Amino acid sequence: MRKLVFFVGGAGSGKTTIAKGITIKEHPVFLDMDTASRPASEKIMTLAGHDPHDRDSQAYKELCRDLGYRLTMDTALENLELGSDVFAIGPFTSEIRNPHWIHEELAKIGATVNDVEVKVIYVYLGDMTQYKKRIAERGHKADEWKLANWDLFVQRMQRTEVLWDLPGNSILYFDNSEGTLEENIISVEKFIYADKETAQESMSVSAGQA
Repeated sequence: MRKLVFFVGGAGSGKTTIAKGITIKEHPVFLDMDTASRPASEKIMTLAGHDPHDRDSQAYKELCRDLGYRLTMDTALENLELGSDVFAIGPFTSEIRNPHWIHEELAKIGATVNDVEVKVIYVYLGDMTQYKKRIAERGHKADEWKLANWDLFVQRMQRTEVLWDLPGNSILYFDNSEGTLEENIISVEKFIYADKETAQESMSVSAGQA
C-alpha cells in the first residue's frame, strides 16, 4: 500500500534530518514544505514590503502560510496518485488539530486512509533550551526572528496532539533528544516500515519450514 508519512513538530526538533536519513535508504518522494514554498514566499513577502526570510510574523501567516502547505500537498497528492510513497515535512500545526483535514485531502484524489497508509511522526525535544540551542546552531536567516523574540516564540512550541482518525498504530510521538542520530533514524524507519519487517519475518519463517 502506498504511504503518506508526515514528519511534524517544532523548529529545531530534527524532523527534517530524520526524514532525510530514512529517504536515503527507502527513496520515497521527499517534500519539505519550506523548500517547496520558499521561492514563492520570498517573492510575495518582498513585493509586500516585508522581510523575505520572515516565517513567523502575522504578515507571513496571512500572505504565505496556507500557500506553502497547498503547494506541498498538491505535489504530495499527485505523487500518491502515481503510486509513490511520500514524506511530507513541516510543522502542520493547524492541520493536525483538524480531525477532518487528512480525509479531505485524500478525497481530492479519490483516496481514503484505507488505501493510503498515513503515518505521522511528531518529533520533539525534551526541553526548550535544546530547541534554542539547535536553532541557533543551524544559522538560518528565517530563524532570526525566533531567536530575537524567543519568549514569544516558545509559546507556539508546546507539543500538540494529532487529532486525525487513523487506523491502528499510525502516530508516533518521538523524543529526538535521546539516542544518536543513526539510532533515531533506525527507530523511526522501523515504525514507518513495520509492514515490510512483518513480511520479511513471515518469509523467513516460511523458508525455515520448507
